[in-house]
Amino acid sequence: MRRNMHKIDTLIGPTASVAGDVEFVGGLHLDGRVAGDVRAPRSSDSTLSVSVRGIIEGAVDVANVILEGTVKGPIHARGRVVLGPKSRVYGDVCYGLIEMTLGAEIMGKLAPVAHDECVAAGKAVKAEVKFG
Repeated sequence: MRRNMHKIDTLIGPTASVAGDVEFVGGLHLDGRVAGDVRAPRSSDSTLSVSVRGIIEGAVDVANVILEGTVKGPIHARGRVVLGPKSRVYGDVCYGLIEMTLGAEIMGKLAPVAHDECVAAGKAVKAEVKFG
């Protein structure tokens, strides 16, 4: 993996619970819970890492995702998606490149970002996300 995929600029700890959307640039590591969407600007090479204890109840739109925990919503990652053995995704996954470890579960569709459904979903997300 590239080195910048491991850099953490923001940490949401195991006792933290966020109600609302989270927008970030760089690296975000989640040990707690987010009830809302998690996204980074499309122009960035940001990385979201979610520990085994981490839970996201919403959509994820980030360049790179390293998932050990749970996402209850779709994932749109134009870069890399890495799914650990205890990862659970309850939604569709659009990816540039995907790595799955034995034990990972996806309850949804898998499609490369160039797929028609992913392109349409990416355009809809881009229209909704406004940074700065």
